[in-house]
Amino acid sequence: MVFVAGHFGEWLQGRLGPGGPVALVTLACPVRGVRATLETGAPPGLDRPDGLLDACRARRFLAALGRPLPGRVRLAADLPPGGGAGMSTAALVALARLLGAEEERVAAACLSAEGATDPLMRAAPDAVLWAPRRAVALRALPRPPVAEIVGGFLGRPEPTDPADTRFPDIADLAEDWAATLAPDRLRLPARLRDAPGRRQAQDHRGGGDAGTISADRLARLARIASASALRTTALRGPGNDPTAALAARLGALGHARAHTGSARALIFPPGGVPAGAEAALRGAGYACVLRFRTGAT
Repeated sequence: MVFVAGHFGEWLQGRLGPGGPVALVTLACPVRGVRATLETGAPPGLDRPDGLLDACRARRFLAALGRPLPGRVRLAADLPPGGGAGMSTAALVALARLLGAEEERVAAACLSAEGATDPLMRAAPDAVLWAPRRAVALRALPRPPVAEIVGGFLGRPEPTDPADTRFPDIADLAEDWAATLAPDRLRLPARLRDAPGRRQAQDHRGGGDAGTISADRLARLARIASASALRTTALRGPGNDPTAALAARLGALGHARAHTGSARALIFPPGGVPAGAEAALRGAGYACVLRFRTGAT
């Protein structure tokens, strides 16, 4: 059995300049993903949930890898396909690893099958600024500090259209993200000072300067994520998205979203999730509510 973790939307996603490439920093979700199993001796075939991996994409992927199916492969996804949780890419990566494909070929094969792919084949998916329609890392980044996420799915699935580039310009947010994570850049950029939630992050930090720096960084990153989510919601909808208001009501540091897809996430410092947060999301209509930790440990 092979397990490949998904993600839960993105910390940020958009165009790097009005005519620039679509780029993102994924919000890694280590506790949900896709499992692939192989029944050797059975006739070759592929069993998978509806919407996870259609026959045409599977054929393109296997051709790109140069690997046939040696038996019956079964794929099982923890989260709904098309929700912005990376299940389609995780399924491809799990299939590739089950078949023993060379790791250096996986990203290009995913791109050939999907046309837009998440960085889930990487050891640290959230440690790059990723170009999903080129399947390349545009920039190496430190991983974000540990955060606690409470999230769910708002509305129907929205599978990614590789031809869709209608995203807001996030060039400034990408630079702020990199500057916030830079080891030698501890002074806040002016637009990130007094980030909402900084006080809560500091209340839950570890002891010493390292804990203070990590807490401050998480608060700033949550503000950047919120700005990215709000820009996408303003451009693409939905107009009645309650995520920002819910984040404020629950005292979250910020919120994130699948920029294509229905996944929504509230960002808290470790140990900072208030009682009843999951129930509040369910009451607001979010489905498949979950809680997990993400970021560097």
